[in-house]
Amino acid sequence: MELAKYPLPLTKSELERDGISQPDFIIVSGDAYVDHPSFGTAIIGRILVDAGFSVAVIAQPDCKSTDDFKRFGPPRLAFLVNAGNVDSMVANYTVARRRRDYDYYSPAGKTGLRPDRAVIVYSNKIREVYGRVPIVIGGIEASLRRFAHYDYWDDKIRRSILVDSGADILGYGMGERSTLRIARLLDKGVPVGKIRDVAGTCVFVERDYIPRGEHIFLPDFRTVRDNKQSYASSFKTQYVNCDSVSGKILCEMYDEGLLVQNPPAAPLTQNELDKLAAIPYTRKPHPIYTEGVPAIKEIEFSVTHNRGCFGGCAFCAIAYHQGRAVTSRSVESVLDEIRLLASLPDFKGYIHDIGGPTANFRCGPCRAVAEGKKGVCTDRRCLTPTPCKNLIVDHSEYIELLQKAAEIKGVKKVFVRSGIRHDYVMADRENGKRFIDLLARRHVSGQLRTAPEHVCDEVLTLMGKPPFEVYERFVREFDAASRRAGLEQYVMPYLMSSHPGSTMKSAQRLSDYMRKHGIRSKQVQDFYPTPGTVATVMYYSGIDPMTGKKVYVAKSGSEKRAQRALLGGKPAQRRIKK
Repeated sequence: MELAKYPLPLTKSELERDGISQPDFIIVSGDAYVDHPSFGTAIIGRILVDAGFSVAVIAQPDCKSTDDFKRFGPPRLAFLVNAGNVDSMVANYTVARRRRDYDYYSPAGKTGLRPDRAVIVYSNKIREVYGRVPIVIGGIEASLRRFAHYDYWDDKIRRSILVDSGADILGYGMGERSTLRIARLLDKGVPVGKIRDVAGTCVFVERDYIPRGEHIFLPDFRTVRDNKQSYASSFKTQYVNCDSVSGKILCEMYDEGLLVQNPPAAPLTQNELDKLAAIPYTRKPHPIYTEGVPAIKEIEFSVTHNRGCFGGCAFCAIAYHQGRAVTSRSVESVLDEIRLLASLPDFKGYIHDIGGPTANFRCGPCRAVAEGKKGVCTDRRCLTPTPCKNLIVDHSEYIELLQKAAEIKGVKKVFVRSGIRHDYVMADRENGKRFIDLLARRHVSGQLRTAPEHVCDEVLTLMGKPPFEVYERFVREFDAASRRAGLEQYVMPYLMSSHPGSTMKSAQRLSDYMRKHGIRSKQVQDFYPTPGTVATVMYYSGIDPMTGKKVYVAKSGSEKRAQRALLGGKPAQRRIKK
C-alpha cells in the first residue's frame, strides 16, 4: 500500500494541475472533504479515478447562492450528491431537536456548513444552475430515505428522497458496484433516463412501468402516510428484501409516478475489498482545512476489516444499508494497511481500532450465506433470542489478525474500540474464552466498550439484544481474565433510555442497576428515531413491524425526559460488581 500524492481536486486550479478542463463527475458532499477510506466521498471518488474517470469535489457548498455549484462548470457525465457520512438532520440536531453546537465532519467542528436535508437542497441547486444534467444521489441520507419514511424532525411520513430531490437515480447501500455500473453506462452514451435496472439503485418512472423480474408492490404513498399498520407492513417487506441473493424488486406508487427499487447489489468479495483497500489515499483532510477536521482523529490510525452485520439491533440501520451478510478483508490486506500506518510520521505506535460495524464478525452469518447459496433468513434474527444452530461462531481468524498486527514493527499496542457483540463471544465455545483473555491482556486500555443497552429482557427482546444474563456472564469472564492478567480493568456498558418497549418501570430498573454499579449518565443515550431502523417504525406506529404486535412507546417529551432523568447515575466510575 502507498499514499496518494494529492487529494481529489477541490479547486479549479487543482483540476487544471491534473490537466483536466471538465471532470467526468463532480461529487457534492455535506462533509468537509477528507481523503480517507472511512469517508464515502473519498471512496467513491477514488474508485472512479481508479477506473479511469476524472473526479472533482464540491464540499459543503454555500447554498445561499449558486456560486459554489458553478466552480467547475457542469460535469461531462453526472453530479454525484451525498449529505456526508451522517444523515444531515442527525448531524445538525440532537434527539431533543436542538441545533448541535459541534460538527465532527466540518472544519474545526464548525456548525452551519451543511443544510438541513442536504441531498434535496444540493440537488435543487444543481437543477437551478444546470437544468437536466444527470444527478445521482447516494450515501447514508439517500439510502435510508429511499422509500416513504417516518421523519422524526417533521413528525410525519415523508416521500422518498428521490422524489423530493428530483434526482435521476438513487444509489442505496454500499455504492461501489452501482456507481461504476452507472458511470460506464453514461460513458457509453446511455441516457440517464434509460438506466433503470442497475442493482443497488432506485429510479422514479411512469406509473404504468412494469419492472423486468419478480417484483412486489408495496402499499402506495398515500396509504402508508395515512395508515400506521400499512407503514409497518411496508417496512418489513423492505427489510427482508435487503439481501442481494433473495431480494425482490420493490415498487411504491405515488401520484406523480412509480418508485422502483432494484434488488441490492452483491456485497464486494474479499478480493474486491482488498483491492478497494489498496487504492491510494492521502489519508488526511484536504490541505485547504488549515484547522483540521475533527472526525479524522478517531479513525486516522484505525482500520476497517469488515462490512455488513447480522447482529440485528432494532435501533441500527446497518442491516438496511449494508445488509446482514458479512464480508471481511484478508488478514494480509489489513496487515498491509497497518504497516502503512506505522510508517507515517504522525504515528505514535497505537492502532486505535481494528473494527467495523461489529468488530468481532469476520464472516457469515452461516455457510450457505457466506458461499452465496442463499440469502439471509427473513423470519428470524441470527443471534437472538438464541444463536441460530447454523451460525458460524469462530473468533480464531480475528484472534490471528490481532496477534499479527501487534507484532508489526513500530506498533506498540492494538486496541479494539468498535463495539463487540458479547453474545457472539459467549456463543464461541472453542475460542470465546481465548478471545476474552486476549482482549483483557493486550487490546484494552482500562475500559472495554460493550453495548448491552438495557437490563430488562422485555426491552432487550425488542432491541434485538440477548437476555441480560448473557451480558452478566460476559462481564464475569472479562473480569476474571483481567485479574489473570494482573490488570484492573472495566467493562463500559452503553445503555439506552426510552427505546420502544421501555416504560417508566423499565427505566427505574435500569436506574437501579446504574446506581448499584456506579455507571455514569454519559454512558446513556436517549433513543433517537432515525430513518431505516426497525425501532423507528416501532416509535412512529406503536407496532413491531417484524411481528405485527403492539409496542409501548414513550413518545411525549415529558415522559422521555422523565425516563432520562431517572438515569442520571453517579459521576464516579467504579468497578462493575459481580
